[in-house]
Amino acid sequence: MAKKRRPQPQSAKPQLVDGEVPVVGAREPCPCGSGRRYKACHGRAAAQAATELVQRPFEGLAGECDWVALRELVPAATVPLTLADGLPEDVPSLTLATVLPMAWPALRREDGAVMIGLQNDTASGDLSRDLADVLRRALTSEPGQPVPAERAESGGPRLQDLLDPEAAFVPEVHEGFEFWLPDAESASGEVAASLERANAAALPTARLTGVEAAYWCRTPEKNHLRWVMPHSEERLMNALARLHAAGASGLGDGTRLVGSFRAHGLMVPVWDLPGAMTAEECEKPAQGFAERLGEALADEGPLTADERRARSGLTNRQITLS
Repeated sequence: MAKKRRPQPQSAKPQLVDGEVPVVGAREPCPCGSGRRYKACHGRAAAQAATELVQRPFEGLAGECDWVALRELVPAATVPLTLADGLPEDVPSLTLATVLPMAWPALRREDGAVMIGLQNDTASGDLSRDLADVLRRALTSEPGQPVPAERAESGGPRLQDLLDPEAAFVPEVHEGFEFWLPDAESASGEVAASLERANAAALPTARLTGVEAAYWCRTPEKNHLRWVMPHSEERLMNALARLHAAGASGLGDGTRLVGSFRAHGLMVPVWDLPGAMTAEECEKPAQGFAERLGEALADEGPLTADERRARSGLTNRQITLS
């Protein structure tokens, strides 16, 4: 006997015609009223939006290169942030930090001040949107509480929508993470342990003052200079190749341009430095290199054979962080 087919339920008439569909669990009925599960309906577009990678999440923000450096290079640093519409009356200050205790996305101190962590894992491919979501939730959270990680709503605002584009973005690099607490000596329990671990792992780092977004750091073997640059990859690689072929890509005796990496859509050339070379001793050579680089960037002629070989070598030593 043929097996009876069960009658298929009629799809409910959609209840939402206009407006944003709320986010629900993947296996729950879609709030639009289609009768399908969320993951097979409006959740499909939300999932796609969450996985699409924004190559330059900080583009359009003041200090884009420093945003990238603080995300990828700098252990301990803070920057005051300015909202386009100003802070709420009960929030005395807003500060971006490289990392916060226990890797919290954000925290609101007892006095109402808000701190946002930059080096956390994010739920989507748009780091700017995820950070903006954390920022908005932190501004309305209870004082004295960390802000938990959550998935940002698709289509929500980005940092570029919330922050004042005219405000200066000047990081302050710290030797350790005592900035976490008003009185770090009074730390106890998990926060104290987290502070101790973070301080032990932090490499000594300094931001050069004579050029933009260049960071010196000390490692046990040698020192390095890592310099986030805003130029397009094609132009920058050609310019570096011209300088390298001419023997002008270094920062003085014992230094060497060893390669570069990509991070959040920008290029970051890296130099090896002698172990005794301090951040202060990098200042003048870095300014001289910036002048040579400007001239090389302005040269739009074809590369010579030596310059093409130099570019090939530099390209082979590239890596991508994000």
